[in-house]
Formats: sequence, C-alpha cells, structure tokens
Amino acid sequence: MNTRLIVNRDSELVEANELPQVQFSPIVKAFARFFSYLFHPVFIPLYTIAFLLFIHPSMFTGFPAEKKVLIFIQAFLPYFFFPVVILLLLKALKFLDSIQLRTQKDRIIPIIACMTLYFWIWYVWKNLPEIPRSIVVLGLAIFVSSIIALMANIRMKISLHAISIGVMLGFLGFLALGSDISFTVYMMVALLVGGITCTSRLIVSDHTTAEVYLGLIAGIASVVIAVFFTV
Repeated sequence: MNTRLIVNRDSELVEANELPQVQFSPIVKAFARFFSYLFHPVFIPLYTIAFLLFIHPSMFTGFPAEKKVLIFIQAFLPYFFFPVVILLLLKALKFLDSIQLRTQKDRIIPIIACMTLYFWIWYVWKNLPEIPRSIVVLGLAIFVSSIIALMANIRMKISLHAISIGVMLGFLGFLALGSDISFTVYMMVALLVGGITCTSRLIVSDHTTAEVYLGLIAGIASVVIAVFFTV
C-alpha cells in the first residue's frame, strides 16, 4: 500500500496517519454510541413502517388495529428478528470476528442473508392487494439497498447506517412529493435523525466521510430505483 503524504500546518511533510486526530470527550462518544444503536440499520425500517402504520394520517386509513399490528409483525421478522438471530449464530459459529461487522469480510454473509429476507418480504407485500403501493416501494428500496451495499463492500466499508438513513430520507421525500398533506415536520425530524446518526458514526466508527456520504447517496438511489420499477 502506498503511503499518503500530507503537508501539515508547520509546512512539514508527514504521513497521513501521523496527523493529529480530533479527540472527543467520553460523554460525546457515549452519546454517539447510544444514537448508533438507537438508529441502527435493523431499526430504521421498523421506525419507518411504524410511522406509516400509526402516524401517517392517510396511508392505512380504514385498516383495523389488528391488521396494522399484523403488518408490523411481518416487517419485524425479516428486518429485525431474523437478521439479529443470523448475526448471533454466525458469531457463535465463529464465522464473524465481531457482531459489529468491523471488517468488509465480516459483512458478506450477513448482507447476503438480509438480502434474501428483504426480497422475501418485498415479494409478499407486492402480491398482497391490500398493501399500499408505497410500502411496496419501501420494501423494494430496502432490498435494492442491500444489493448496493454488497457491491460497494467489495471496494470499501460503506456505512450501513448511512444507507438505511438514505432510504428513509428518500422514501419520505417520495411520499412528500405525492401527498396533499404537509411533510415539513416529518422531514425535519428525519433530517435531524439522519444528521445525528451520520455524525455519530463518524465519531465512534472508523468510517471515512466518503463512506458515510456514499452510503446516503446509495440509500436515496435505492428509493429512486424502487419508485421507477414499482410506480
């Protein structure tokens, strides 16, 4: 690997890894870790679907409460339960060095497993006539984002947190463009969550800014692709 040289503020030529790193206080790091877990990629789809089911004023109008709960359970299994179980099994079988997926190698099997689950739930929703088309778009976008994540993982450790945030932002933007109601508050909250999450990853992970920004772009692009093939 070639050594990257940079001129520092004293006009001295030094290796990039010799440059002083920004130091954050333990409290800031603790908050960053908290938000990294709170807005983990396994939670973001559930937050988004819960918004559609229980907060959005018109998406599931007329659906009985038990039907809404059933749809949420359908989402909970492939987006949270099975991915977590698979991750723990892979770690127990020593296929992973860490459940935090710190290396590109560790990410390959979990991403492929999640990709299969994401395809399954999208296909189920796609063939249920009572499911709104918008949630089918979301399911396809999440599936497409997993494909992009796997491809990007060949070259870099792209931020999975940022990809999930990008999907959420792109999807809410898609809803806002096609809705008669105001999405200003919802978008402001989503942007705040996105900013906190991405900043937290830069503080407590080894991601570069490029890996985070590209993750956001990949997530938004996934929504664009899903809209093109669904609507």
